[in-house]
Amino acid sequence: MGLLTFSINVTLDGCIDHREGLVDDETHAFFTRLMDESGAMLWGRVTYEMMESHWPTVARGDVEAPASMREWAVKLDAKPKYVVSTTRKAFPWANSHLITGDLRAGVQRLKDATPAGVLLGSGKLATELDRLDLIDEYRFLVHPRIVGHGPALYGSGLPGTRRLELVAAQPMRCGAVAMHYRRAP
Repeated sequence: MGLLTFSINVTLDGCIDHREGLVDDETHAFFTRLMDESGAMLWGRVTYEMMESHWPTVARGDVEAPASMREWAVKLDAKPKYVVSTTRKAFPWANSHLITGDLRAGVQRLKDATPAGVLLGSGKLATELDRLDLIDEYRFLVHPRIVGHGPALYGSGLPGTRRLELVAAQPMRCGAVAMHYRRAP
């Protein structure tokens, strides 16, 4: 069974708006390494649609992009992508699959079938999966910004405190810090 790892950009005040993070070669390399180490991606519909609207065009070379972004896009295009949605049924982006039925059972089946692990990148879906005790590790890229708006990490709350243990912390040149936690026993 593979681990389910939640990874996202977050500001110091908890904002997870993708437009608020610092973007450079080093931050893209961080997420590319995480994706390389994982067997599949997992998103909610909204995140999937945001990704689908941009990254396939970068992978095809239809838009200008730095080498680090193009590398991410090409690898993402090839990676199995799983989507949780109750409203959308068709997912034409290469290697995209819908998780249907019971959320806990569907994600557990995905973890069981993916020994290299699953990388989760959706804030709202992470809250739901954390409520189901399905997230094993957390890989946050904490940006040195206070933005004063949302959406916020775990904005809708959890039923209780999650105890985590620090695995690693790595500062980046841009001032962001890559934080790696796992659930404490």
